[in-house]
Amino acid sequence: MSSLAAWSYTAKATIWPLTDTDRYGKSTFGEPIVIDCDYGGDGKRGNSNVGLEFVVKNTFWTEYAAAKVGDMIALGESTAATPPNDADEVKHIIRYADTFYRTADDYEILTGV
Repeated sequence: MSSLAAWSYTAKATIWPLTDTDRYGKSTFGEPIVIDCDYGGDGKRGNSNVGLEFVVKNTFWTEYAAAKVGDMIALGESTAATPPNDADEVKHIIRYADTFYRTADDYEILTGV
């Protein structure tokens, strides 16, 4: 983690990676992964500039590079085997360059409804 990220990503979130769907079409998830992040909410922002239409619920800023659309994410640390009811689906991810140190890019993980 870069020194800039160390002072800015002071919150924790938990991601449950989407692994598959069961025979009934229900999503299945991998083990929870706790990440360092910062977060915010913006219920009015749309993402029409990339051809997607949804209302952004939460935004997580992090250096965690393995998140993907369909994963579930919740604020705070969790060891629950399945995502809790307050977890949200990852709808879109934006990658930003590590401008200063070139050690780890930053990611904006958007959830929506």
